[in-house]
Amino acid sequence: MNQTLTARPSALTALLRWEGLLVCLLTVASFVSVPLTQGELGLGSDALNHHIYLGWTAQQHRFDLDFLAAGYQAYTFPYLYWPLYKMAAAGWSGVAVGVTLAALHGVLVAPPVWLLARACMPGATWFDLAMRVLGVALAFLTGVALSVLDATMNDLLAAAPLLWAVALAVQAMPGAGSDGRAARSLVLCSGLCAGAAVAAKLSNGPLAILMPGLWWLCGRGWMQRVMAVALGSAATLLGFAALYGYWGWLLWRYFGNPIFPFHHHWFEPLRLWTGMS
Repeated sequence: MNQTLTARPSALTALLRWEGLLVCLLTVASFVSVPLTQGELGLGSDALNHHIYLGWTAQQHRFDLDFLAAGYQAYTFPYLYWPLYKMAAAGWSGVAVGVTLAALHGVLVAPPVWLLARACMPGATWFDLAMRVLGVALAFLTGVALSVLDATMNDLLAAAPLLWAVALAVQAMPGAGSDGRAARSLVLCSGLCAGAAVAAKLSNGPLAILMPGLWWLCGRGWMQRVMAVALGSAATLLGFAALYGYWGWLLWRYFGNPIFPFHHHWFEPLRLWTGMS
């Protein structure tokens, strides 16, 4: 009886030490099991009409060769589809492509979700551990997440930077135990991820614009809070420019609008000033 009582704490301690890695590995294994079980990867109309085409565009833009080849989808940020295009062009099987994409999804999105679960349930008991594992599982048992695993959609890849932005901001809060320098570094990385998320998918913008509310909580006094918001916001602009810059320049070069075809009238004065209209 005494041996049982003394063994439980040590087993829990060892499990907690490797908890994050184990949860991420289990998530990746669960994701990979979907294409393995099905023995195929679904090819919907999106895959045939623009997913693979966008990957081709990522490798070699075709604005001067094709006209609306994939509709207005041809002008959306294409680089997340490049792995799919390369695997399709190399003749990979559907199972191999599905396993690779599922593993990539899991590796990128599982860690930030687990960090958020740990922030919500930071205890070191069996109950806390179980709640964190269940929290991660529930996060991926949604229709959107599950539908990605047997198709060619990149929604989880596009969501990954935003998940990291939220997770890093939560880690920078005073209650998480970070000192001042570490908190600033976390806010900086959070802002870079938020900008990258918007670059990867412009529809992430309405979510990323709420990030200053989290950064405001990353300081102890009002001055630290203001600095955190300013640092995160500046990093967001930098992250967006770094990831979207080349694609935006291509769109500007051909259409006079770095987010073409959206809000084309916004850039009309600039086109007139530069002689593009």
